[in-house]
Amino acid sequence: MTQETPPLEGTPLIRPSTTDHPLHDSVVEACRTVFDPEIPVNIYDLGLIYTIEINDEDDANITITLTAPGCPVAGEMPEWVQNAVSCVEGIRSVNVEMTFDPQWGMDMMSDEARLELGFM
Repeated sequence: MTQETPPLEGTPLIRPSTTDHPLHDSVVEACRTVFDPEIPVNIYDLGLIYTIEINDEDDANITITLTAPGCPVAGEMPEWVQNAVSCVEGIRSVNVEMTFDPQWGMDMMSDEARLELGFM
């Protein structure tokens, strides 16, 4: 039986996004066009987009999660994100990776999402 080593204190659980890339805001807006069909809030504000990395060649690598591993759209959500972001002018390619580590929690929602869902 192997025991996992916990991350060092201060180590982020989610890779940081490349927010300084000129296409970052456009990719975020594209992600905001994708909605979880069971929740009337876009997946970006729900906190389901963990990382948006855009390299110097304008390839986007996006890490997403779901509200629960058994979500009925688990097989479709990556394709929805890929289709939305591939429409961003200047993006060369899009790769979407799904993860459940760390597990999504309501604390990952934006204030706008909390307000929309009546949690504020």
